[in-house]
Amino acid sequence: MRALLGFVFFVCALPTWAGLTIEINRGVDNPTPVAVVPFAGTLGLPENVSNIISADLRMSGLFRLIPQQDMLSMPTKREEVFYRDWRRLGISFLVIGELSRTATGGYSLHYELFDVPSQKVILAADLSGSADSLRDIAHRASDAIYEKITGIPGIFSTKIIYIEDLGRTAPDQYHLVHSDVDGERAKILMRSNEPILSPSWSPDGKSIAFVSFETSRPAIYTLELATGRKEQITNFKGLNSAPAWSPDGKQLAMVLSKDGNPEIYIMDLATRKLRRFTNKEFAIDTEPNWSSDGKSIIFTSNRGGAPQIYQKWLNSGRIERLTFDGNYNARPRVTRDGKGLIMVHREQGVFHIALQDIASGDLRILTRTHLDESPSIAPNGALLMYATRYNNKGVLAVVSMDAGVKFRLPSKLGDVREPAWSPYTK
Repeated sequence: MRALLGFVFFVCALPTWAGLTIEINRGVDNPTPVAVVPFAGTLGLPENVSNIISADLRMSGLFRLIPQQDMLSMPTKREEVFYRDWRRLGISFLVIGELSRTATGGYSLHYELFDVPSQKVILAADLSGSADSLRDIAHRASDAIYEKITGIPGIFSTKIIYIEDLGRTAPDQYHLVHSDVDGERAKILMRSNEPILSPSWSPDGKSIAFVSFETSRPAIYTLELATGRKEQITNFKGLNSAPAWSPDGKQLAMVLSKDGNPEIYIMDLATRKLRRFTNKEFAIDTEPNWSSDGKSIIFTSNRGGAPQIYQKWLNSGRIERLTFDGNYNARPRVTRDGKGLIMVHREQGVFHIALQDIASGDLRILTRTHLDESPSIAPNGALLMYATRYNNKGVLAVVSMDAGVKFRLPSKLGDVREPAWSPYTK
């Protein structure tokens, strides 16, 4: 699919019963018309698989989903598809499917994707799962359909974690929350009356690291998602913050002030051996993020007088300053291909998310909302999530790398912040 050159074309709230809703406020111009016909075998099920697929595709901002009442026919099998019906409606792609029970009591989905103008099936697949995994089945189908049409892997099966702040009126006002990327199936992983900060995914998606003040001072913890097992990693005097997993999952970069000013340290998680990675007197080095190859760490430092982004290589120890545009650049994240740098950039006193080409230094502002912070890149490299303010509330927002697609995920309850997008998991 071509570059996403968009403008505001609709604002809607997709139905959800989780902690977050989805409000799409920008998509591509001339979105691709798609029809997802109601699947056979879904009557009476707790989840409507075809509706979930429609919502996923709509969420991407790339597609216009035709309402069911406008469909001229309702095929559920290939032989029931009459291309003339869909050409008359201007449909580019058609999705049909059927759910059936398996011998083990689960469900099997067969679905097909049709290219209407060329009059051919371009994807036919089968998925199966238990009765309580219908949303997973739907998201996996959405991923495959999205990738077949766009050439970009889908992200509908991925997860997010974020912090929810209910305000001082609640006894457990800070929540560490895990949910589907569409905000559904939100689950509170931890409740606390003390701040929770800096959640970070392990590269296998099985654990997270975060900072908690539950012992009255900041400490770094890890949490195993499958078991709920929580383990305290640090408890040094002073600052313990910004944990970041290495690409192989064996090390954790972090910021500690145990020896004086804040510096970046690296911990071997198997041995708990700690080594100091930066050593700049009278400077603050913080917000580490590993390069995709694990050979260097990108971080924020005021060693030049103002917050800027630097890169230090593990083997040689060489340090290079990466940002020069403006007097505030922080919270670095390296793009999946290693060619770009996502950051919080201050422009005329306002904080936005920006993308810088590392080789050329060219910088482009991606967001124009208020107090934008905490960017997290999707595993397909095409989108990023960040925290911002909207209607005087902290909300999460998503923007495509070309800024053509944008949507918000406000909370039904308190302010939300510090999102982290999961990696792909099996």
